[in-house]
Amino acid sequence: MKEALRFYLFLLTAFLYLSGPAAQAQQRKRPATRTKSKAQLERERRTTLRRIQETSRILAQTQEKKQASIGQLNALKEKLTVQQGVIRNISTELKTVETDVRQTEGQVQQTQQSLEQLRAEYARMIYAASKTANSYNRIMFLFAADSFNSFLRRLRYVRQYSEVRQAQAAQINATQQKLSRQLSSLNEQRQQKSSLLSNQLTEKKNLLNLKTQQDQVVTKLSQQEEGLRQELARRQQAVQRLDNLIAQRVREEIARAARAAAAARAARANAARSGVRGGVGGTSRTGSAEEDAAASRVNRVTLTPETAALSSSFADNQGRLLWPVAHGFISQHFGRHAHPVLKSVVVENRGVDIQTNAGEPVRAIFDGKVLTVSSVPGMNNIVMIQHGEYFTVYAKLRSVSVQEGQEVKARATIGTVQTNSEGTSEVQFQLWRNSANLNPENWLGRK
Repeated sequence: MKEALRFYLFLLTAFLYLSGPAAQAQQRKRPATRTKSKAQLERERRTTLRRIQETSRILAQTQEKKQASIGQLNALKEKLTVQQGVIRNISTELKTVETDVRQTEGQVQQTQQSLEQLRAEYARMIYAASKTANSYNRIMFLFAADSFNSFLRRLRYVRQYSEVRQAQAAQINATQQKLSRQLSSLNEQRQQKSSLLSNQLTEKKNLLNLKTQQDQVVTKLSQQEEGLRQELARRQQAVQRLDNLIAQRVREEIARAARAAAAARAARANAARSGVRGGVGGTSRTGSAEEDAAASRVNRVTLTPETAALSSSFADNQGRLLWPVAHGFISQHFGRHAHPVLKSVVVENRGVDIQTNAGEPVRAIFDGKVLTVSSVPGMNNIVMIQHGEYFTVYAKLRSVSVQEGQEVKARATIGTVQTNSEGTSEVQFQLWRNSANLNPENWLGRK
């Protein structure tokens, strides 16, 4: 009976062990939630790499003239910004890998401890089996039963012992395989960490080199202060001429739309009177001096159902509109800001300047009608497109491939960008709603 009781206790202990904390310790801990996933970091890395390649091409074009220029300085600033983004991305990725390494190290340590416990328990199980459950003792244990029911219970205990032993061996084998995978993953993570540290060092050297180039360009430009002031004065005059042109065309379109709406109302009224009088119509006053004066007092485009739908669709796409060029970066932002070289000088931009590649196609950002094709000294060719009560302006074009009154679709090429004498290719883009100037950066989507 003592042998039977001891064997029963042994089986019970083995079952409790396999279903208790030692087995639970084998469960893999759920990794902590990270701010950014690896997939997101990889997408950012690819985007940053593309921006670096674009900016490098643009910078190389400005450097072909072998002279310092504002365009070259803008390209260096953009590349510096992107380079800092590269380093931030590497730092974030490095923190993620370091977290993975610490977690995996903890898992390896836990798995090793569990494996040692399993092996120790298995050794105790084998030892107990050698004392209480060898083939002779098992037979004696079975036939020592005082009843048939007791015999069946003892037989079940023996079978359960065999199952526990097999389960223990399988668990040891699975834990060994798990440990092997964890060690392999840990080795890969450490190699990745080493590679990231090396990349980080290289990118920091690149950043330092870019800062040196930027300082050199600023120094050269500072020595050309008089020329820069003259160039700034010419630009301001060109901007004023462009502003006058835009304001004039917007006023003309507002007045034209108001006259068209008044004429439509008069036509409907005449038709109604004609119906009442049995077909005798009145005299239309379309185009009278009174209507022209009324139209001039309107400060927004009078919309038809079609143009109202176009305006609504344009507004619905705020923050998702196409860029006017497929490649490039904003070299001068909207609004008032300090001159990049001249101290205490503030410049104002009605739109955004986008620096791009030489010969880059310029495209319509949305469906619309070409309202104006013109030329402004200092701004070269101009295209103005109407989208209901919204207007987009594309300046500094070398060539134009559309005509006034032409309907265009989004992405349609309207011209090519101009490259100035310093090797800078730049398009000036503006956005208006009636006579109100808007910040394009709030409307354009992410490139």
